[in-house]
Amino acid sequence: MPLSLVRSGDQPWLEPAKYWGGLSAATAHLDTPLAALSLAALSYNAFSMLDRANGKPIRVASKSVRVREVLDAVLALPGYSGVLAYTLPEALWLAETIDDVVVGYPSVDRAAIAQLAADDRLASRVTLMIDDVAQLDLVDSVVPPTGRASIRVCIELDTSFVTRALGHIGVWRSPVFTVGQARVLAQAIAARPGFTLVGLMGYEAQIAGVGNRPRGNPARARVLDWMQHRSIAELADRRGAVVEAVREVADLEFVNGGGTGSLESTSVDESVTEIAAGSGLFGGHLFDTYSRFRPAPAAAFALSVVRKPTPAMATLLGGGWIASGPSQPDRLPEIAWPLGLEMQAREMAGEVQTPLSGAAAEALQIGDRVWLRHTKSGELSEHVNSFALVDDTRTDGEGRAGEHSQVVAELPSYRGEGKAFL
Repeated sequence: MPLSLVRSGDQPWLEPAKYWGGLSAATAHLDTPLAALSLAALSYNAFSMLDRANGKPIRVASKSVRVREVLDAVLALPGYSGVLAYTLPEALWLAETIDDVVVGYPSVDRAAIAQLAADDRLASRVTLMIDDVAQLDLVDSVVPPTGRASIRVCIELDTSFVTRALGHIGVWRSPVFTVGQARVLAQAIAARPGFTLVGLMGYEAQIAGVGNRPRGNPARARVLDWMQHRSIAELADRRGAVVEAVREVADLEFVNGGGTGSLESTSVDESVTEIAAGSGLFGGHLFDTYSRFRPAPAAAFALSVVRKPTPAMATLLGGGWIASGPSQPDRLPEIAWPLGLEMQAREMAGEVQTPLSGAAAEALQIGDRVWLRHTKSGELSEHVNSFALVDDTRTDGEGRAGEHSQVVAELPSYRGEGKAFL
């Protein structure tokens, strides 16, 4: 039976003991390590993102999910449309069943480019990302324009914020920053046979990917608020001018912007026609430091206690599922349940073991489980073959959610389907 998401008032995670206890009871028959996905929390997150987008369509960022059945369920909801993939091989795989897939990063995968160029159906469904004519040259070197279907392309705009005081704030992606640079590239594409310019994209990482309420650092929070407000205003002006200039060259089908963390601000930018977002569906703990919203902890993983090095400690098997990005504490998995546990400073989350101490550690026994949340949503999918889908939307006679939770499906991750795209 296909996964179906329904808007509901159920929020079982607001009662942590029942929520995590419900996940533990529902998955007790499964061995660890295991990943679980709460149906109530996933549904809540999907509809919350739509509400925050204020009617602007959301293109699902597959990197932040990497579970095809979840992608299909989200795309079945009005308000979600299309996928932002992260590699061309992934996009070609998804395009067998999804008719609108934009590759979020340039590709130099010659075999995948040849496959795309040889199939009119795939070429009509997949859009390549470019920011340099050299990327067009590479495509032509694989298959000359006379021997292939027209390749759909999208220009990526650098949406970073640049000031004298702070320098370059954002991520180093596209070299296309100004109106003039965007116009020149658009004209170059329009003049090249075998390519069709259909879109423009810009990811404002300094807004969407940076929590503005870092724990224990109110001074930094004030700086982040100032930076983000200034960046939103600067980008609205610059992106609007870029879109206007590019539309004079090509009839754009879409202008994509934003991310889960910027749905509110990106949705009011009149030059943007759609928003890319996906991390908010699983609700990694990265978002716990945002003031604008708080997704539910839909995805989590459980590890088992396998030893007691002292009566007051408990050691988990595994745990070192570290998120990408700067090497700092917020990239570590976060202990979600039981409360009152902490990692050891000299070991932290290890490849094969994670020792824990704290008030709750003494009560943990061999075989007990501890629930953790990954920092970045989709990366959890690279560590497991499947997610146990737990239906915790049921209520008892008094309307309490999560009391009758049960596993209703095993949803394979990309890894579980034998795919490792990056």
